[in-house]
This record gives sequence, structure tokens and C-alpha cells, in this order.
Amino acid sequence: MITVSENAKARAIELMQEEGKPTTSFIRVGVKGGGCSGLSYSLEFDNDTRPDDRMFEDKGMKIVVDKKSFLYLVGTELEYSGGLNGKGFSFNNPNASRTCGCGESFSV
Repeated sequence: MITVSENAKARAIELMQEEGKPTTSFIRVGVKGGGCSGLSYSLEFDNDTRPDDRMFEDKGMKIVVDKKSFLYLVGTELEYSGGLNGKGFSFNNPNASRTCGCGESFSV
């Protein structure tokens, strides 16, 4: 399962409304090759599911991940930190054995 913190949920809802996304939209998270640690996270708003997607709902927010990325992200919590020193959305991934300084890439 992939979960979302209250702060991440609130910010995602704000952004979806600002961008005029349909109410059927959800958060799509994934993993792709690249970044300083080998793998990097992807995050976007979407409203189309694909055949290999897995969908989760946490705190009323739908989160979708493709089958391949799910293997790397199982148990991950999507978080959000704002303010002057905030870094935006981040992934608290228990599967990552190493992360880069900015937190946008990892390795397992």
C-alpha cells in the first residue's frame, strides 16, 4: 500500500483545484531510472488508469502506481513540507537503502 500524509493530501487537493483538474483526478506516483542514486521518483496528477495500475485510497485521496514501480514503492508515504525551508512533496520510502541529498532519487 502507498499512503499520503494529511499535509500532502491538502496540498495535492489545492494544486488540483488550481490546475483545474477534474474531480476524478488522482495522484500518480512512479519510479524511473536516473538521478544521482540510480532511481528517481515521479509524481503527477492523472485521471486515466492503465491496465497494470494499482490503485490505493488513503485519507480519501486516490493514489495510483504502475505494477513495476509498486515493487519499489510498497509501504511508501507521500509527504509534503512547505514554508521557507520546506522542500515540497517527498517520499518516505522504507525500501530505499540510499537516497541522495535532495531526496529525489534513491537506490534499493
